[in-house]
Amino acid sequence: MQEQDLAPPVALPTLSPAARRRQVKEKAIAALITAVAFTGIAALVLILVFVAKEALTLVTDAAAREEASFSKMFLPQMVRKGRPLGYVWQPVSGVPKVSMIPLFIGTLKTTAVSMLVAVPLGIFGALFAAEFAPRRLREVLKPTIELLAGIPSVVLGFFALMVMASFLQETFGFTSRLNAVVAGLGLALAIVPVIFTVTEDALTAVPRSYREASLALGATPWETAWKVVLPAAAPGILAACVLGFGRAIGETMIVLMASGNAAIVSWNLGDSVRSLSATIAAEMGEVVVGSPHYALLFFIGVELFLFTFVLNLLAGMWTKKVIQRLKGGAG
Repeated sequence: MQEQDLAPPVALPTLSPAARRRQVKEKAIAALITAVAFTGIAALVLILVFVAKEALTLVTDAAAREEASFSKMFLPQMVRKGRPLGYVWQPVSGVPKVSMIPLFIGTLKTTAVSMLVAVPLGIFGALFAAEFAPRRLREVLKPTIELLAGIPSVVLGFFALMVMASFLQETFGFTSRLNAVVAGLGLALAIVPVIFTVTEDALTAVPRSYREASLALGATPWETAWKVVLPAAAPGILAACVLGFGRAIGETMIVLMASGNAAIVSWNLGDSVRSLSATIAAEMGEVVVGSPHYALLFFIGVELFLFTFVLNLLAGMWTKKVIQRLKGGAG
């Protein structure tokens, strides 16, 4: 067996000093971006841990459990002797009453009113801007609506308090000047830009071939927009509604100023209400740190987080099913 000559090793190209500096700079930038990303995630985790730790006092402390147990928060309690059991939020009193039901109802009423107004306005406004509006009108319409997102919530709350409340009371004869309708309409002004912007982007992202195929089959522009473009953009539209709902349920200043802040168990939209977020804003500044009332306010924050988390989870599952159906898959 003859020995074969081994091939000489191939010399790797040597990087120039400029290339080395560029490589080091790129690695440093990548490390910085990664650090910033993980910093944001770490900040979110730390916030959740802090809120949960403060709320955990309701479980670990005997005095807090006695004053604000889960049964007292969610089951009817005796309000006064000789009267039927009820739901009352009055944490600062001789006998604290900490029922969450009035706060849940108030939050649900204001959020429902805002979504009933903002979702149709945002979606149909985006549909008009994306499918029917002339180019010049679209260039004016979209920035104008998005400009509402830059208005501070306290300004919207002041407008609802001073203008909308009086107008709606004179028009509909509400007994309470500040009520769920006023707060809900104020919230709608805040979330319409969110729903409009995300929905318009989703409609614009629908491939033009979908429209051309529908029109070629004889469909009218309205039928194409309603039966083709809108269903194709359903995941993005759902994301817009979820973002709007999250903004509405967590909004503080508008509800605090325009709802009347009365923890009433009533399904009448004309009655004053008190929401979860407004309760935290109104009472956190005067609560005794470490008291059961203090832990209770943090527990409300945990509830708000759970609401939005579960909603996002359900919306994500529904979006996956819609995408699978649009692609022709099972599900």
